[in-house]
Amino acid sequence: MSEAFSAEAPFVTFDDVWLAYDEELLARGQYAVEAIDLSVRQGEFIAIVGPSGCGKSTFMKLATGLRMPSRGRILIDGRPVTGPLKISGMAFQAPSLLPWRTAVDNVLLPLEIVEPYRRSFKARRSEYTERARQLLRKVGLAGHEDQFPWQMSGGMQQRASICRALIHEPKMLLLDEPFGALDAFTREELWCILRDLWTEQRFNVILVTHDLRESVFLADTVYVMSKSPGRFMLKKDINLPRPRDLEITYTAQFSDVVHELRGHIGAIRSQPASGATS
Repeated sequence: MSEAFSAEAPFVTFDDVWLAYDEELLARGQYAVEAIDLSVRQGEFIAIVGPSGCGKSTFMKLATGLRMPSRGRILIDGRPVTGPLKISGMAFQAPSLLPWRTAVDNVLLPLEIVEPYRRSFKARRSEYTERARQLLRKVGLAGHEDQFPWQMSGGMQQRASICRALIHEPKMLLLDEPFGALDAFTREELWCILRDLWTEQRFNVILVTHDLRESVFLADTVYVMSKSPGRFMLKKDINLPRPRDLEITYTAQFSDVVHELRGHIGAIRSQPASGATS
């Protein structure tokens, strides 16, 4: 690790977590993910990579409390996860902005529906609106705050989606292939925006991605998942200095890490499947 983290309790803990999607699959011993052990420090940025169908998105549902484990326990910020978390923000590959709302109004949406902001939204709307506009300007959308999604490019929509995930100042940001549908130049630009937001605010990040370069550029630690049923096969600390500029992606040190991860995933892909897909 290039930076020291405090020795406080982990922010995220998975303790021998298994998940079967229904009782019938559980009775047959068919799990989507199995034996997941994980300990994530406060402010750590982790990435999860692996072959398609390995359980990466299932892991995200567990981390957000959208699914409860069949076995094991999950702690987030020192508390057992018993349902959907209010301290997390999420962004996906599809921005899913509401087409009838402007960028700023889309960003404000979580404050309208998530407590404790909901109860004070009307009274503090002007304050929250300014917070949303500042966040949009920070990601390069100055001058586009009042545009509708159909007036914005895919990259611009994804920036607004990330702002929406961060507007309520979550302690944890979960990203499920957020840049996968974008062109290479836009993707790298958004890597840098995410890097800067994380550096400034130091929220925890869990990034699921198929892009190994993305995982190595952004993360402190990369986890490689097996085929379904998914389990962590490798934990790789990314010992590249921070702050990281895009130039580092052209260095031998960076390429060596990417090739190492690709080798592990290639070996996993060549193994026969051992269970149902997730």
